[in-house]
Amino acid sequence: MALFVKIILLPISFIYGLIVKFRNFLYNFKVFKSTEFDIPIIVVGNLTVGGTGKTPVSEYLITLLSNHFAVAFLSRGYRRKTKGYVLADTNSSPRDIGDEPFQVKQKFENLIVAVDEKRVRGISNLLKIKTKPDVIILDDAYQHRSVKPGLSILIIDYSQPIERDFFIPSGRLRDSVKEKDRADIVLITKSPDSIRPIDMRIMHTELKIKAFQSLFFSGLNYQNLRSLSGESSHDVSVSDLKNKDILLLTGIGNTKPILLFCKEKTKSYIHLSYKDHHDYSIKDLKTISDNFNLISSQNKIILTTEKDAVKLNLIIPKNHDLIENIYFVPIKIKILNNEQEDFNSIILNFVKKV
Repeated sequence: MALFVKIILLPISFIYGLIVKFRNFLYNFKVFKSTEFDIPIIVVGNLTVGGTGKTPVSEYLITLLSNHFAVAFLSRGYRRKTKGYVLADTNSSPRDIGDEPFQVKQKFENLIVAVDEKRVRGISNLLKIKTKPDVIILDDAYQHRSVKPGLSILIIDYSQPIERDFFIPSGRLRDSVKEKDRADIVLITKSPDSIRPIDMRIMHTELKIKAFQSLFFSGLNYQNLRSLSGESSHDVSVSDLKNKDILLLTGIGNTKPILLFCKEKTKSYIHLSYKDHHDYSIKDLKTISDNFNLISSQNKIILTTEKDAVKLNLIIPKNHDLIENIYFVPIKIKILNNEQEDFNSIILNFVKKV
């Protein structure tokens, strides 16, 4: 966003900030109620708009906890076509439960996945199902204070520091930076592998991490590319990308990590960008096909994200010419600085104690 536009929008950001701070004041002084449940509840969220990597973090927690507990994943189901409480099943689509919950359900078939824009109601309904969960992960719920979590994980993008940001629409903040102090764990995502201890200490100081809080840094671990056709024999290793020309297709909030990935791992790439949570159409397929055909190389593919792959699968027929050329790159997070065991222990010990 241009500096001039940001300045023009500052008065609106100021008003929005006052509203947010007043709302938090009402929760802090118990004018607004925060409901507490007799079940371990882990909140994963951020203070900003755009992609900070919440879904990979939730998937990490699901993988960690599912070996020991019955886990439920509850989201609001952003931009779904349904309303109210919906418990996902094998027939659920992104239109029913939203992009991220559908992606999570596809990866973890036995996971309890539900959506509800009212988190208190969603939790109450989850506690009524036959296979009652042992722990509930609340996706993107840090600012939704109607639920009092047992453990809060605040996610901050390494490349987009919150302490120097403004409220929307001039900046990216949707909640006050001061609300960082409610977190039990502050997790810096998308950190470079080369991050130095001094850089970590500087960020610890700038964020004013409290004595009761734990600060961790995580990076992205890109997996082998998966074919949209579903044929595992068509998978492509990351190392093979160095010989390929790429049409990169994204409809996500933060494209910096995937752009850096393409810059480092591919021979060349062209970026076709859509807005976050974009619903792909037949018209888009024509645009994608035209751009792909402009690449003269014979060793070329279309690369996209997991979230975009979910949407593309809805619109592309299985016999479409493009489907054999489209790949998505799964990502996992990795806890840096040899602190994975410490991070895991906090999560597991919290669930065991409740």
